[in-house]
Amino acid sequence: MKLGLPIAEGKWKGSNGVDFISRHKFSLSSYAVDVVGVKNEVDDEALFLHTSGTTSRPKGVPLTQLNLSASIQHIIPAYELGPNDRTVIILPLFHVHGLMAGLLSSLVAGGTVVLPSAGRFSATSFWDDMRAHCATWYTAVPTVHQILLEKHKAKPESSYPNLRFIRSCSASLAPAVLEQLEAAFRAPVLEAYAMTEASHQMCSNPLPAYGSRKPGCVGKPTGIKLAILDDEGRELPFGQVGEVCIKGLNVTKGYKNNPDANKVAFAFGWFHTGDRGFLDEDGYLTLTGRIKELINRGGEKISPLEVDAVLLAHPAVAQAVAFAAPDSKYGEEVNAAIVLSEGASATENDILEFCKKNLATFKIPKRIFFSSDVPRTPTGKIQRRIVAEHFLSSV
Repeated sequence: MKLGLPIAEGKWKGSNGVDFISRHKFSLSSYAVDVVGVKNEVDDEALFLHTSGTTSRPKGVPLTQLNLSASIQHIIPAYELGPNDRTVIILPLFHVHGLMAGLLSSLVAGGTVVLPSAGRFSATSFWDDMRAHCATWYTAVPTVHQILLEKHKAKPESSYPNLRFIRSCSASLAPAVLEQLEAAFRAPVLEAYAMTEASHQMCSNPLPAYGSRKPGCVGKPTGIKLAILDDEGRELPFGQVGEVCIKGLNVTKGYKNNPDANKVAFAFGWFHTGDRGFLDEDGYLTLTGRIKELINRGGEKISPLEVDAVLLAHPAVAQAVAFAAPDSKYGEEVNAAIVLSEGASATENDILEFCKKNLATFKIPKRIFFSSDVPRTPTGKIQRRIVAEHFLSSV
């Protein structure tokens, strides 16, 4: 009996131009696996997940064998994962981030995967695990990176492992946090862009040897076609903001039993991510926010990501989430929830004065909520809709 992931027809080259599949002796044939007379075809559904429901009810996403194998073939060469790599999995494996980028890509590349000694992510034991197994990289959501930074600021480790890179994905990583991570853990931080419907990764900043990593950008497409489209389905030139749309073997064929959602998602022959952004002249993608999360203040469209980034640049702020709040005059106003760094202090006026120096007047939060934490999903993601409901319900 043969076991393995089906490999899609074609060639995938690593960042250094080497035929990665040939180098690692992968099969290029799309084969089926016979198991007691049952064939496992490339178009068979291999995984069924739900979207995180960022702006609406979660939708069912079936992913095929081909979707998963194509995604793995995009991830491995992006980071040149190989037998010498080791990582500690600190993300839940019921989500595509930990499953695809952490577990399956490592195993297919011949690398080593270690489960955390605490049974789940623990900032207390994380670096012990990383050192004990000579880890070469790890991937996490921004919330986890921020927790590790807070621990580092409060009590640095005696030593940190020599990491090839740190990967961040599943939510926007503020440039200030990226810079702090690189300074603290002495490794390049590569921000990536992914979603369930694409079997995880769509873009990533490159390894240092193959290009610049740009803070605030999610990098270049990895194994997919990507375009910025306007409302009429026309492709926009560099620098213009529109909806991020993709095509690729890793993209789901459609939501389960949801024809209305599929009609919208696959309009004009592209899959519509629901994210707004633009490409620069180097082909790097910058996201400006979810279409449905933009704050509409009297006709002015405000990206909450921009407000987040400014708030996180304040030295006393550990976490920040901007969101829309109803307003009788403007329709919506900018509000924000922040978590201060351990031992730090700041008043609402301190935060607002900092914002005045770094944001246009209409983008400055009208109200700041101080908290010890903000609500997250089981995968560690922060959803603005839920954060808004949590804090505005107490007003």
